[in-house]
Amino acid sequence: MGKWRPESRGTDIGLIEGYAPPDGVADELLKPDGTLRPVWRPLLEHLSQLPPEALAQRFARGDQYLADAGVYYRQYSDSGSTERAWPLSHIPVMIGEDEWTHLAEGIAQRADLLERVIADLYGEGRLVQTGAIPAGLVAQNPEWLRPIAGVKPQSGHFLHFLAFEIGRSPDGSWFVLGDRTQAPSGSGFSLENRMATARVFPDFYARAHIERLAGFFQSFRSALYDQRHDADGRVAILTPGQNTDTYFEHAYIARYLGIMLLECEDLKVVDGKLMVRTINGLEPVSVLWRRLDSRFADPLELDEDSALGTPGMVSALRGQTVTMLNCLGSGVLEARAFMAFLPRICRELTGQELKLPNIATWWCGQASERQYVHQNLQRMMIGPALSTKLPFDIEAATVFGGKFRNAAHQPIGNWLEREGASLVGQEAVTLSTTPAMIDGALVPRPVIVRVFAARTPDGWTVMPGGYARIGRTEDPTALAMQDGGSVADVWVVSDTPVDRTSLAQTDKTPFVRRLPGRLPARAADNLFWLGRYVERADFALRLLRAYHLRRTEAGPVATPLLTKLESFILGHGHPLDSEIPDSLIDLFEQARNCATKVRDRFSTDGWTALDALAESARALAQDDGDVALDDDDGADEVDASRKLSQLLRQLAGFTGLVYDNMFRFAGWHFLTMGRALERAGLLTTMLAEFSNPDAPPGSYDLAIEVGDSVMTHRRRYSVDVTRNTVVDLLALDTDNPRSVMFQISQLNEQQAQIPRRAGAPAMTEAARRILKLETRLAVATPEAMSAEDFRAMREDMRGISDAISQIYFD
Repeated sequence: MGKWRPESRGTDIGLIEGYAPPDGVADELLKPDGTLRPVWRPLLEHLSQLPPEALAQRFARGDQYLADAGVYYRQYSDSGSTERAWPLSHIPVMIGEDEWTHLAEGIAQRADLLERVIADLYGEGRLVQTGAIPAGLVAQNPEWLRPIAGVKPQSGHFLHFLAFEIGRSPDGSWFVLGDRTQAPSGSGFSLENRMATARVFPDFYARAHIERLAGFFQSFRSALYDQRHDADGRVAILTPGQNTDTYFEHAYIARYLGIMLLECEDLKVVDGKLMVRTINGLEPVSVLWRRLDSRFADPLELDEDSALGTPGMVSALRGQTVTMLNCLGSGVLEARAFMAFLPRICRELTGQELKLPNIATWWCGQASERQYVHQNLQRMMIGPALSTKLPFDIEAATVFGGKFRNAAHQPIGNWLEREGASLVGQEAVTLSTTPAMIDGALVPRPVIVRVFAARTPDGWTVMPGGYARIGRTEDPTALAMQDGGSVADVWVVSDTPVDRTSLAQTDKTPFVRRLPGRLPARAADNLFWLGRYVERADFALRLLRAYHLRRTEAGPVATPLLTKLESFILGHGHPLDSEIPDSLIDLFEQARNCATKVRDRFSTDGWTALDALAESARALAQDDGDVALDDDDGADEVDASRKLSQLLRQLAGFTGLVYDNMFRFAGWHFLTMGRALERAGLLTTMLAEFSNPDAPPGSYDLAIEVGDSVMTHRRRYSVDVTRNTVVDLLALDTDNPRSVMFQISQLNEQQAQIPRRAGAPAMTEAARRILKLETRLAVATPEAMSAEDFRAMREDMRGISDAISQIYFD
């Protein structure tokens, strides 16, 4: 096949009229002579054919995809953190294949060099002994972990997945701004950027020769499984949890690669082996992709205050029972000061120069280097030697252009002399610019690119693309999303057709039906409680709606039923001084919190529906006026009922979506068990109060209404609502999906589907309790059921819940 070229539309492209990069700055779009780089022409010609309205619609399409997929970043402030929309810059960064090939060679060489350095730092220590690396830069580095010294990784390598921050200098060459060896993030966001950008330009992307990303992840996934020393060992990602700003990425990558997503509480070290707690008991973990900073990984040997670690993790590494990506202590290489020594180390270890040089760096602990930095202050950035931030990231004690960034300081010369060993000077680089669409026009903005490399059996594989950070202004210090910066996809463009590898199976892939993997106990626990919180919210909505409707009918009169209902609702923790109480919003938030913890096992549609439900509840609450209990016009009550009905419909949509579409694996069984147990418990609590013979008038109708069985009752019984019909329909009916009996039968069916642990008795304690309660209900009659019976059943259900927790979650 020949080279792909779009139809020529001449050399003038109106879209770039007025596009003017700053003088002395390289630009990704334009050559130094101001002409268009060939790699950009096809995309710009395509864009020029689109009217502004069509382009805006395409950008909105990409943003909508990201919103629907739940992609966000966490914005931090003094008051806490909030989730913000993903700031996609819709115009990708374009790099030609030949240029990328040179970059990839440099990245692979650098990755090999870093592996040799860290192996020496935790091994023989010759680089420190010979003075190639000053001892103080290692000993004083908080990421240098003494317990890892002497540890030999089970895989034979310390580093498996790396990222590098790179920029283009004014002369057009690329250089490294930072090495990311600790727990590099961004690869998952690169995938989502690609998905969104492909939706912005679907027709162009489909026919253009843009290198795909799936092949990179396919190779890395194969490498992960190849690292297993035990065929039954699990492959997993270790995440700090949902409060980290990259949690979405962790869940996304785990789902994309089909591997477990674990937190520290999922893990346990037994006899020197790393194990994961599952509903089937402890299972071995062979490969752990760590997305947690090293020092938090083991409170026993590292940071004793860490609440994120697993005691004994270091001993498992020391015993070579698990392969960790990257090995603990790898963050030591991220310190800025190491860049001052890497060029020389590369020459000494390999006999070669760095193919991809890093930013020029001078450690001020050496007299000659300190003097050079002092003499060239105007073109220096001076900051902490052990910092892992990029040179232009704002820090309190940083000199830029001969001036401190913060308030007045001591003379810089004195500062360098006294604290030189803890400082580095780095060349004040000028970043290249790339086009960003702002207010309908292309404007140049500073850019850096994060590229990724993964170790495979064939050596280092570099992702053909990456993750670009783009400044909101011409100021290179405003690249971070926290400072208003945006992100963009990186397209590597080939002259010939590209491999369109996908992680999805093709017709040529041998058919294999994979059995679902083991379910971590924490995931089962969260799914179980997700079902319970959703059912609590459903019951609360129905109770509150029934209350407001009866307030409308009663007017200012405090009827016995209203008085009892108010007491019942307050007893369930729902105040009645607002239409949408905070307690109801809390239930939605608790449900969303549980779903967040199992994002890797939860569908995007289900998550979006639940998130929208929680936001709707908050929005309706903000539109909430106080409900005056002595108002007699009923307007507030009607409005409250309308809002509650709206939330009920949304909740019904969510539950239908989840229960109809969720694969019937172990997680679904726990979700269903939680929902059934909660519904049964709430029904028995209600029946104990409102099915009594001495209950206030209207209680039976209330029970049928809250039990969502009004139509069923009309069809099932030829008489008016009586106590016996209420108890029969809501407690004993085997066909009513709202009855207690139906829920207990569901519990029995679901628990029977969960695989038993090896050596477990034929009947678990939970199964025994469920069967007893089911039998009790099966032989009961409406006439014989009393309030005490219902209260006793409620206690039985608490016992069932405890038994399930002890068997599967503890």
